[in-house]
Amino acid sequence: MTHQAGGRRVSSAVTWGLLAAFIAHDLEELVTMSSYTRRQARRLKERHPRVPDRVWSALEMDATHVATAIALMGVLVGAAAADGARTGGRSGFYQTVLVGFGLHGVAHLGQSAAARGYTPGVVTSPGVIAFSLWAWRRLRREDLVPETGTRDLVSDAALFPVAILGVHGAAHGIRLLARRAVRRR
Repeated sequence: MTHQAGGRRVSSAVTWGLLAAFIAHDLEELVTMSSYTRRQARRLKERHPRVPDRVWSALEMDATHVATAIALMGVLVGAAAADGARTGGRSGFYQTVLVGFGLHGVAHLGQSAAARGYTPGVVTSPGVIAFSLWAWRRLRREDLVPETGTRDLVSDAALFPVAILGVHGAAHGIRLLARRAVRRR
């Protein structure tokens, strides 16, 4: 399936592929993040015993938190992919999330290099980066990116870490509200 956009065409793989790449990447994070953060918190606590336990506990993410944060980010990425499909790839929202997602993949590689080992999401990050570059090239080839688009989108994509922090904050809040609701029963 292709989309018509001002005479130019971009395939659905370019727009909906963002959501597919997100799902593949975040399945890895869903499976690994909870146990990884638990191990890392334990390791850091042993290395730095004078730091209060609550600091290390705050780094741990249980499976419910991870699943909630991923679902919330999935809504954002799904909305961006849908807007990209609706506009034939012209959507600034879609393009910003596409660039941010590619940079997110690069950040995973940097985290693993700094940690000198595995971090959740690193295995699928090369695919995230490859998809993002491929989709961006397709958008550029079809002249669907504004002249100043690349510079503006990279600066806008710097908001992607803010979105990640936001979904984790929201997941934490949802978890607290759910615990309170259970206690009230």
